[in-house]
Amino acid sequence: MTSSPSTPAAPGRSHATRIRTGATRLGHLICTTRASHQAAAFRIGLSLVIAAFLCREWPHRRVLYGDRSPLSYDMALELGRLDGTFSVLQWSGGRVWFEIVYSLTVASAFAVLLGWRTRTMSVILMVGVLSLENRNPLVGDGGDNVLRIMVLYLVFTRCAQVWSLDARRARTRQQADSPRTDRTGVALWTATGLFLLLAFGWDTGWPLVLWTLWAVHGLWYAADHWVPRSEARALLDAGASMLHNTAMLAIAAQVCLIYATSGWYKVQGSRWEQGSALHYALRLEYFAPWPWLSALLAGNTVLVLLLSYGTVILQVAFPFTLANRKVKNVLIAVMMCEHVGIAVLLGIPFFSMAMIACDTVFLPTAFLTALTARRRILPSAAPAS
Repeated sequence: MTSSPSTPAAPGRSHATRIRTGATRLGHLICTTRASHQAAAFRIGLSLVIAAFLCREWPHRRVLYGDRSPLSYDMALELGRLDGTFSVLQWSGGRVWFEIVYSLTVASAFAVLLGWRTRTMSVILMVGVLSLENRNPLVGDGGDNVLRIMVLYLVFTRCAQVWSLDARRARTRQQADSPRTDRTGVALWTATGLFLLLAFGWDTGWPLVLWTLWAVHGLWYAADHWVPRSEARALLDAGASMLHNTAMLAIAAQVCLIYATSGWYKVQGSRWEQGSALHYALRLEYFAPWPWLSALLAGNTVLVLLLSYGTVILQVAFPFTLANRKVKNVLIAVMMCEHVGIAVLLGIPFFSMAMIACDTVFLPTAFLTALTARRRILPSAAPAS
């Protein structure tokens, strides 16, 4: 008995199969939450920087951003109108309103740090930081610019899936036999809705953005509570993952842009070309918290030359090293050490801390999970939220 030769697959069908397979893989890549541990590290680092900065400036808060600021309330209103910036401190120039905004911003920073009601608290943190920074932008520096940008991206990340109190609550709820009403979440959602209605009404611009976030939070709770296993819930989860992945990509691109522009601008400076720029920076009294240490380093010509050229090379080369995992990991460690050196030698710790927090999005997952395995303070994983 002879067997007939097998019929080859039709070329059109094979091509269509490859297209469907590729589309499925692409959809899985886009609609699955990526870099959860990096997002959690970024959340912890950024909120820690904001909380530390606001607590440090607590004795001077009214002079920097409040009713005692050299930039008067009327001047701040005019400057905000010209720049088109958003700040809830524009509503009133009195002390009471300022103290409420400042205290809520500090409290929300600690809440985001712990991962408590992260969706709501990250929005409150964003509003608070933007309001304070835009109240008196004349006292800001590079670190303030980084915080303003990154706190916007934080809102769109799923940064509480690991290392958070939200993850613990989600795991407990999943283990329960029946879903329970989240009274705290409902109360927060209702209170923020009433506040938006009284404060903004139905205005456009930033109020529309806040209303949209408020509505999405309510829709998410409704789907998660009443139809947790429906297609609508799966669609929301896929959309949130896509938004999270886009935000994480934007954070990484922003960090690369900061390093690249900084490096290329240094290349254009004659002092950096000569390798003597760091010598002059260490001689500035305003940026010398340890004068003896600055003088010691500034007096070593070879070390100054190596550090000056090394800084430029690292910053310019950083975006091009991301394709190689090993080189990228080494460079991230070097960049973090450089920021620590800047914080100590030049006395600008919050800018350095902000950049280190941003650098965490490039840390390898294996390294972050190894830290979790050694020190289990908060749960390391939770269902998608």
